[in-house]
Amino acid sequence: MSREREVTGAQTPWEVFIRPRRGLSHQHVGSVHGADADMAIGNARDLYTRRGDPVSIWVVRSDGVRASSPGEKDPFFSNGADKPYRYPQVYVPLNEADDVNEAGHHDE
Repeated sequence: MSREREVTGAQTPWEVFIRPRRGLSHQHVGSVHGADADMAIGNARDLYTRRGDPVSIWVVRSDGVRASSPGEKDPFFSNGADKPYRYPQVYVPLNEADDVNEAGHHDE
């Protein structure tokens, strides 16, 4: 590998996610640079695990992360409003369902 390519590769940004302990989700803690995933995870270990003893570390190339922008919030997340069956209010609680017949309908 040429020196130029080595320097260019070392500048690849990686996003770092750390799982602090079992039962918790990975959390984004920052970014590091590295030529490949192994170098990035080593850099992340050296930089972000000085305090604490995490269970695992994930690194993801920054150019592989896709996110919605805050300006897209309303059109992006508004599709649930027209689907009322997703909300618990449309379902009958079990203790009120005593009159349910075999077909699953309330007897009137």
